[in-house]
Amino acid sequence: MSDLAFERAAYVLASDFMPTDGSTDVADLLQKVIDEHPNRTIFLPDGTYLLSHPVLTPANPKTSVELRLARYAVLKAAENWDSEEAMIRLGAKDPANDIFTVGSYYTFSGGVIDGSGVASGISIDGGRESGIRDVSIKHTQIGLHIKYGANSGSSDDDIFNVHIVGSGKPDSIGVLIEGFDNTLTNMRIANVHEGIILRGAGNSMRNLHPLYTCDYTDYENSCAFRDEIGNNWYDFCYNDQFATGFYFGEGALSIMQNCFSLWYSPRGNMQNVVKCKGVFRSAFENLRVGFHNDSDPACNSVLLAGKDGGDGFFRRPVFDPARIKEDDLFYRHIVK
Repeated sequence: MSDLAFERAAYVLASDFMPTDGSTDVADLLQKVIDEHPNRTIFLPDGTYLLSHPVLTPANPKTSVELRLARYAVLKAAENWDSEEAMIRLGAKDPANDIFTVGSYYTFSGGVIDGSGVASGISIDGGRESGIRDVSIKHTQIGLHIKYGANSGSSDDDIFNVHIVGSGKPDSIGVLIEGFDNTLTNMRIANVHEGIILRGAGNSMRNLHPLYTCDYTDYENSCAFRDEIGNNWYDFCYNDQFATGFYFGEGALSIMQNCFSLWYSPRGNMQNVVKCKGVFRSAFENLRVGFHNDSDPACNSVLLAGKDGGDGFFRRPVFDPARIKEDDLFYRHIVK
């Protein structure tokens, strides 16, 4: 059986219903395919699918679909894009909070999301236990947005091998998480002003790498990981060149291990590894710091807390003391 014959037999082939020339708006056609083929895998072969507005998938497992893209299938935002919502909104219609019915776990996998510098990429709006994997998201305002979950805020989503390149604008964000209990693994994020913003708790992150490649407009407010309420877990999460590596909101307590911050060129007086709105409460183990050799030690900070005190600590940190301005608050919290 040929590959095309297999695809026709195994999947609903989107290209049977719409052009893939990148010049024809297919948003309504793709939405119709989703609505008319419940509980099927919809396959998008190589080509460019132009979207002028968001496309929604169902959260209800009785009508859910899986979207699977070929490696070079591109969903591209049209120049006249005029929506603050993402191009693909998973679980945004037919709301449900159901993990028992067959079809409750649905995924988006493969291909390229191109926001054309004006649109956001993918959002998870509803349902439970959704998955996104092996996707390249380019030129977006917000690459990935996990909204408040259906189960009292819990969304339980799994994100794996998703790589994001933002729009480079001062309001660009790699990942925005408002839901709880999500797992993110193996992600590279570049050309965004803020790498990952967490407004939910119970999230687990491993091998996430935000890299600052913007033009340094409003650089002092750039941040790799902005953890607003805490109770999140990080393993081997590292960042390059942001003004602040890890930011914690008032009272936030998160667990970090094997993380590091790196600067490969000096950027004025803004090189902070950890910054807190209030007291420092988080726990770091095996933190590695790499300030640039030409940076002014007086401009470097491992810990910049809004208030003195707190029960946070650094256990076995690795850094060059000659590159850091001595700070009593920081040294009080080191645990050898």
